[in-house]
Amino acid sequence: MIPRKHIVSLFELSTAEQADLWMIVASVREQLQMEFNPDAFNIGINDGTAAGQTVLHAHVHVIPRYAGDVPDPRGG
Repeated sequence: MIPRKHIVSLFELSTAEQADLWMIVASVREQLQMEFNPDAFNIGINDGTAAGQTVLHAHVHVIPRYAGDVPDPRGG
């Protein structure tokens, strides 16, 4: 999920904008669940280059996961 407002960190959004974004994340998760029936999800944000952010526009990853899709799913 990518906000239309160009910001580097999601924490630059207002509280209301953050709430709207999380409602969209929940909606996307629900759609992915219905269409692909994954076992679980990773929901991720890399906030800052030291945290691995390579695209300097705030965004949230919604990643469907399946049991056994990687040897160790901890940490995304």
